[in-house]
Amino acid sequence: MMGIGFPELMIILVIIMIIFGAGKLPEIGSAFGNSIRNFKKSMKEAEENAEELPETTDEATDEAADTAEVTEGDSDEPKTNEKPVASSTEPEAK
Repeated sequence: MMGIGFPELMIILVIIMIIFGAGKLPEIGSAFGNSIRNFKKSMKEAEENAEELPETTDEATDEAADTAEVTEGDSDEPKTNEKPVASSTEPEAK
C-alpha cells in the first residue's frame, strides 16, 4: 500500500524546514493557499463557460444552416459551353 501517513508527512515537513527555514514557511504556505484558491476559481469559471458554450454554438449552427442551404447543382458561377483543352505535355492517344 502506498499511502502517506502522519510519519511520512512529518519527515517531509522537517525536510522543508531544513531547506527553506522556519521564517519562510508562512510565506510558502500563503503562496500555496493562494495558488489553490486561484485554481479552484479558474475551474469554476471554466465550468460556467462550458455550460454557456453549447447553447451559443447550437444557435449559431441553426442560423448558419438556415442561411446557407445549398443543394447540388445550385451555384453562383456562370455556366459555359467550353470544352476542356488537352495538356500539351501528355501524349495524345490515337
